[in-house]
Amino acid sequence: MKLLVNFSRKKGFEPLIAKTVMETGVLINVERAYIESMSGEVLIDVPDSEASKVCKKLREFGADVERLDNSVKRDENECIDCGECISICPQDVFYFDEEWSIQMRIERCVLCGKCTSACPHGALKLLQ
Repeated sequence: MKLLVNFSRKKGFEPLIAKTVMETGVLINVERAYIESMSGEVLIDVPDSEASKVCKKLREFGADVERLDNSVKRDENECIDCGECISICPQDVFYFDEEWSIQMRIERCVLCGKCTSACPHGALKLLQ
C-alpha cells in the first residue's frame, strides 16, 4: 500500500522512516521524496498487512499520513488509447492489452504527474 507522509522539522529532526522501520520491523520502500530544510513529503510503499502499524507509528512521530488506494484515475470516455502515457511513465504503470486498449498497474505509480501532463485529452487525474 502506498502512503503519503508529510512532516515538519518544527516537530523535531528525527529520522522518521528509519525509526519506523526499527520500531515496527516493517521494511519500507521509499518511492519518492521531497525534503527541504523545514518540511518534507515522502511517498512510501509498505505491505498492505502492515500499513496500519506503519501509519500509527509515523503519526506517533508527528507525521501526517494519507493512504493512497488509487493514485491515478483514468476517464475511459476521454481516453483515446494513444499511448502517450506509456511513453512518458517512468514506472511502466500503463500498457496496452491484447486489444490495444490502455491498462494500468496502479500499484507501480509514484505520483510523479508526468502522465497527466502528457495526456492530450486530459483523461488522467492524480488523486491526492
